[in-house]
Order: sequence, then C-alpha cells, then structure tokens
Amino acid sequence: MSATYLMPTYNRQPISFTRGSGSWLYTKDETPYLDALTGIAVCGLGHCHPQVTDAIQQQAATLVHTSNLFGIDWQERAGEILCTSAQMDSVFFANSGAEANEAALKLARLYAHKQGFKRPKVIVMEQSFHGRTLLSLSATANPKAREGFYTLDDDFIRVPFGDIAVIKQAAQDHDDICAIFVEPIQGEGGLNTAANGFTYLEELQAECEAHNWLFMLDEVQTGNGRTGKYFAYQHSKARPDVLTTAKGLGNGFPIGACMVRGRANGLFGAGSHGSTYGGTPLASRVVHSVYDVLANSDIMDNAVTEGLFIRETIVDALGQYGVSSRGAGMMIGISLPENMDCSQLVDRARDEQKLIINITGGHVVRLLPPLNMSRDESTQVAERLIDLLKPSF
Repeated sequence: MSATYLMPTYNRQPISFTRGSGSWLYTKDETPYLDALTGIAVCGLGHCHPQVTDAIQQQAATLVHTSNLFGIDWQERAGEILCTSAQMDSVFFANSGAEANEAALKLARLYAHKQGFKRPKVIVMEQSFHGRTLLSLSATANPKAREGFYTLDDDFIRVPFGDIAVIKQAAQDHDDICAIFVEPIQGEGGLNTAANGFTYLEELQAECEAHNWLFMLDEVQTGNGRTGKYFAYQHSKARPDVLTTAKGLGNGFPIGACMVRGRANGLFGAGSHGSTYGGTPLASRVVHSVYDVLANSDIMDNAVTEGLFIRETIVDALGQYGVSSRGAGMMIGISLPENMDCSQLVDRARDEQKLIINITGGHVVRLLPPLNMSRDESTQVAERLIDLLKPSF
C-alpha cells in the first residue's frame, strides 16, 4: 500500500479495508475483522447503517451544498432535535470535533471580553485531548501533539482531572478565569473517569456558578449514545453552558456541533464565527437520521448492557492478573498492568485475532464498539481479547 503523495502524519497500519457492514470490516479478499474501535468512536451505529445510508443517498441526489448564506431546512431540523435532546438553546454546526471545540474556546474568550477581561484563562485538565487546531491543541495535554507548535499556554490553567480541591484553589489564586473545559470521560488520556463518577461534573458546575465562569463540556467522544445516554453529562444533574460533540454525530459523515444555553447563548452574532461547510444539507440530514435511530430504539440501552458484559467477561477472566476495567456504556477501557509491554498488542490483535482495537494512556486497551453490537459479537470481542492477552501473564 503506497502513500507516496500523502503527508506522513499518521502511523498507518499495514492493512486497508474495502467495505464495512455493522460490526465488521472487510479487506479486498473479503477477510472479516471484528471492529471494536469503529473509526475511534465514530460509527456508533456500525458501518453502513441502512437508515443512514438511505439518508445520504437521497440527499446526495437532491441537494448537497448551498452555503450558510441561505436558510437550510435540514440544518434547522437537526439543530432542533440536538438542542431539545441536550436541553440547550442554540447550536453552531462545524465540520469536526476540533472545530466544535475551537468554537467553544472562542465563546469563552468572547464571554470574558464582554466582562472586560484583558487576557482570560480557561481551566483544562491534565491528560485531556480537545483537538489539533491551535487553540484546541493548546487546551490539549498530549506533549507529542503539542511539540513545535508554540501553543498558547498562557491562556490555560491545567489541573489534575477529578480533583475539585485544585479547582477551588485555582479560583483563589487567579482572578482572570472565565471557564472550565472538560471531557466527562477522558478518551485519549486513557479512558479516565473521576473517582466520584459523573458527580464530578456537578461539582464543577457549582464552582462555575459560584465564580460566574462558563461550564463547558467536550462530548466529542462521549456524546451520541456512546455511554448509554445521549450525552454523558445526562448521567448526572449537571447542565453545561457550552456543549460540543462530533464523532458519532454523523456515524462517519464529518460534522461537529457546539451548543450553548443561558449566559453563553447570544454571544456569537452575524460575522463573529462561521464555516463554509458547517451544517450542509447533506451533513445535517445525516445528523437527523442518526438521531432518529438512537432516539427511536433501544440501542443506547444495548450499549450499557453489552458494554458491561464485555467489561465483566474480560475482568472475570483476567482480573487475577491485575486487569481492571473503566468507562461507561460502549466506551470501554481495559487497564493492564503498567509494567506490561503493550507495544505490539494492536498489531497482534489485528493479525492473530482479526480484532481492531487501540491502546491509549500507555497501558489501556480502548474498545469503542458499535452501540448496537449483538451478544454474539460482544462475546467474540471479549473472547478474542482474552485469548490475545492471557498468554502474556
């Protein structure tokens, strides 16, 4: 497989897939691979879901793009269902999670500007990942992603994830904070959850209310049913001022969204932000079709049931070796002993077990299967991973 004309920005695996169906990917010779990664939490309904495929085909034959100079009916409809589901007031459609997060961070700056701040700061977390645009990269903790890009570090205060005491101390030490930006579960950072679970979000919101900060949630990976709720924060009583999402929003079709409510609503006006491709008729119809599938089925309940089954099956078999699990729904982290060599696990899983996985945080197997995975397929994911790992102990 040649990549002569492509910039070497990815460590690509030595394999290519020509088609997908549900939980399965197929190579040119029709070898099936069980996909427990779904394009990194993107194809939550599996590959080529018939309802989404039908929506793409119909809209592609009708109208793909007009630009945001004109009203877009499907964009209005997609905005309504998203804001209603999330209890938000309005939405800006972008093309990706990074763009949605960039919009959120611009909103925080504009919010601070209207209050007379000269150089406001946003609290972000250690081990966070928010994207690769310059501002979202500055909010990101990953040193490798940041290296050489002169990130805007003076605009952020970085604190340990899950530690509310440090947030309280930051409020005493700084008078120029305007927002907190946080992932409900840290995806790239190792499937990290706070010790007190989603209650942590309620504590963060209380601090934001006390200090008149914006409470901003990055649900690029955790949204769209991934954890068993449409948005992960809905496992708690918290409500964000700004909410971003992407990935599963289009089930593989590129689109992102930044939603606002309350004091964050109305900050953007005509000309203050924009996107040529954001919320095209085609992309917006896809969002609508994905929502229809999720909202009118038991798929999110299935994500909870099958995700728990996968976690429990693996821990029951390997817990004696120090293996544990974390996450929620179909956002699963299998934590391996820190001294275990994980460098070849992705390749071995693919080649030996025909299983697609990912390693994050150095020693955590990240599983992001389709939300509608069957029990037989869930069993295969667990058994193939157990067969892969057990000989190493």
